[in-house]
Amino acid sequence: MVGLPYDFLVNPLGAVRSTFDQAISSGSNPASFDGKDWGALDPFRHFLFDQDGLSKVPILNASSVKWVQPNCLVRFKGMIQDMLGNEFYVGAYKVLSGIVKYGSTWKTTKFTDSSQCPTGISPDMRIWERRLLYCVPVPGQNSWTESSRLGEINQSADGTSENKQKRCRLDENSVDPMDLLASSDELQSSSSAKKMKDEQLSPGLQSPNISSVAISSLSTVNNAERNFLPCLVKMYDTVESELKLNDVVEFIGVITLDTEQKVEKDDDDEFSNGLCEDLSVQFPPDRVPCLHCVVHRKLAVHDFQTFHVLEPTTHLIREIRTTLLNHLTVVLGNDGVAAHFLLLHLLSKVHARVDSLAVGKLSLNLTGFNNESMSIFGNQLRLTVKSLLPFTEYIPLTVEYLNTASLAPKKDYEINRLVPGVLQLAEGSHLMIDETQLEIGTLNSLGVENARLLKNLMESQKVEYDFKYYKMDMTTDVQLLILSEGKSNILPADLVVPFQPSSVGSSAITDMNALEAWSWYLSNLRSLPHSIESEMQQVVENDLVAAKQADRSLGSQDLSRLLTIGRLMSASYGETSLSLEHWQMVKELERLRRERLT
Repeated sequence: MVGLPYDFLVNPLGAVRSTFDQAISSGSNPASFDGKDWGALDPFRHFLFDQDGLSKVPILNASSVKWVQPNCLVRFKGMIQDMLGNEFYVGAYKVLSGIVKYGSTWKTTKFTDSSQCPTGISPDMRIWERRLLYCVPVPGQNSWTESSRLGEINQSADGTSENKQKRCRLDENSVDPMDLLASSDELQSSSSAKKMKDEQLSPGLQSPNISSVAISSLSTVNNAERNFLPCLVKMYDTVESELKLNDVVEFIGVITLDTEQKVEKDDDDEFSNGLCEDLSVQFPPDRVPCLHCVVHRKLAVHDFQTFHVLEPTTHLIREIRTTLLNHLTVVLGNDGVAAHFLLLHLLSKVHARVDSLAVGKLSLNLTGFNNESMSIFGNQLRLTVKSLLPFTEYIPLTVEYLNTASLAPKKDYEINRLVPGVLQLAEGSHLMIDETQLEIGTLNSLGVENARLLKNLMESQKVEYDFKYYKMDMTTDVQLLILSEGKSNILPADLVVPFQPSSVGSSAITDMNALEAWSWYLSNLRSLPHSIESEMQQVVENDLVAAKQADRSLGSQDLSRLLTIGRLMSASYGETSLSLEHWQMVKELERLRRERLT
């Protein structure tokens, strides 16, 4: 591939214009582009993925936005919170040279915010179209996905910042499997980080202060806890069905700042379709940067891991499983049964849908909690889950909360935007609900509706979006964990496990490698494929028939749950096929659980 005479990082528009000029000089007519790629994207893909340029592209967030330069290449990771439709823009136009013999030259404004063409243009211009997406940081995204986290976790768990310098070996007589782990810093170039530190900070865009009504109404509820930077993303050359609401995406593109967008709007500008003026008011450029996407890629939970296992052997996975299960057992007061079910719950994932049934989900209700045990084990469990999973949310359920919270996203037709609700979450999120604070009270109409929304999420993994004139169910994939005193009447979980602690141990994590390995384990093994061999399938069918005969109260949902647990048990060992040993473990766990229920 012939290299371009432009720096992709600091002058990406130069590369765009160069490929455009090459296409025009080769005889291509801008009319044939119709807003489509003329070959500008291939050099970017080559730079980003073939030449390891992606690691050099600065990440746009609330901290880096202070120094980022306009019109440079950045990448933004976020969730599509709203889809704002399309806008028209002048994508190509002719510039008259002023000298007859030189004629005119085609220019492009693609990947820019320029809404006005320079003076001296001809009436010959091309109107193209681009999609507008309002994106936000992933709701509940934990800070460790972007930086070091061990000290913060231990400080919260122990009530002190003092770290005990211990290292737990998985097996003193074997090679430490954690030595096979490598951080993303080791796998990627660190030149971009050094470049960030060495560069002089730009006085351009300042940290966002989400105080205006328009912006705050579009921000998710819990984002006040940390710096919040939304982003208006303009998409080019993509199929409309390729991205959908709530997708988590990494956008790599050209950032434009407020100085680029403060252009007097022409009253006769018929191409803006009224969108430009509306967007500049509701999304002030000094608070919501605009990114013109060149390349994008959809992200999954495992893409937020900071460490990677270099050799995920069966032996290594079993070792990681053992240490993680031991840690969960300590967190849960030496309750091994609850720890086993918690491990399987954290590995659960919706992998198929049959009618209204979400196959693969495994919601868990741990009962036996009160205010005292919640302050000890509940807090430890919450911190542990936050340290292991990239996206976590927490709801302290009370009558007042149900009567006042905005759980469902709602369409606001006055601003023509989707106002988010608490339950607008990315796939792979974990939601912990503390029901121990729920006392006797009266639910108003909103409270009844919110209780119904939570139940619908738990039973069918769907969230109902309110578009005022109609409602629409949106599918999702959220792990739900309920902590309650008795069996929850509001949220009927797939599994009810009485919590029976016998001791109080420290949940502090002193082995960073182990913590990273556990997080990798949960994010990657949950997506393993699964099958049951014909011989094993007959064994399972016979056992399910025998279980039904022994207990007539068992229904199809109970039998389906056993199959789900079998799948998760296999996945927990890194295996894709159910073995007899693991099926026996499933039956024993179920026996111990049912004993506690009697």
